[in-house]
Amino acid sequence: MDRLEALRAFVAIAEQGSLSGAANVLEIERTKVSRYLSELEEWVGSRLLHRTTRKQSLTDAGEQTLALAYQMLSLSNEVSAIRDRQNNTLSGKLRIASAYSLIEHFLLQAVEAFCDQWPEVQIELLVADSSTHLIEEGVDLAVRITNDLAPGLIARQMGVCRSALVATPAYLEQFGHPQQPSDLPAHRCLSFSYFGKNRWYLTRDNRRESIDIQGPITANISTIVLSATLHGSGISQQPYAAVAPHLAQGRLLPVLPDWQPDELGVYLVYSSRKQITPLHRQFIDFICQRMASDPLWQAL
Repeated sequence: MDRLEALRAFVAIAEQGSLSGAANVLEIERTKVSRYLSELEEWVGSRLLHRTTRKQSLTDAGEQTLALAYQMLSLSNEVSAIRDRQNNTLSGKLRIASAYSLIEHFLLQAVEAFCDQWPEVQIELLVADSSTHLIEEGVDLAVRITNDLAPGLIARQMGVCRSALVATPAYLEQFGHPQQPSDLPAHRCLSFSYFGKNRWYLTRDNRRESIDIQGPITANISTIVLSATLHGSGISQQPYAAVAPHLAQGRLLPVLPDWQPDELGVYLVYSSRKQITPLHRQFIDFICQRMASDPLWQAL
């Protein structure tokens, strides 16, 4: 029996709550997970799971074994780190979840640069929103834009997401330029549900305005709203990093540029139950340093 692999399988079962979930995360057959569990129970000399319900629960022996499994896998990772340091290499696989717009406008290029530096590393990018459960989905790290972090997660702030109100020249020529926030309710405002379907918040000189908006299109993916904006369908609030090229090329114009939408933090988060390997640490440092050097992701 490969005891380390059996321990990894057992940890996955405990975190996912089922053998099928563990098999999915580990990308192996369920029968292999079952075999690892049986062999581990034989090694321990006791049953590790209660199997009376669809969602597995740990026995007392299982709880004790799980705690030791985390320790043993952590030690195994440290031994692997010694090898990697000696060879000046990193290897392994990371599953990283983030919003599509953040992957498109920052994360993909950063991942490509990291993989160029460490060619033995494999990174799987997952499009996911902030409700994704890291453990259940088998996610190692997530990059989130939020001011409301979920409890129970470890977070490191990477930068700041600034936003801007924008519209096409054609839209503004047809419907006019808003001169103050109170003009916005009379316009076709396209909303990204994360920023608020029916309300925008704008600040100028420490004065904050809450504006009720309405419009023909709402979406839960900001790139859809950006596409509609580029088609001339209305005014939208967009991450500045996403619209900076369009503003520079004149395809979009700023709306109420003296008024600033609320800034949001950009965080790299991971579950406190995950074992952080040297690969995790190297990627976390790399990605945070890269965003810190990018002015598009810094506060004004």
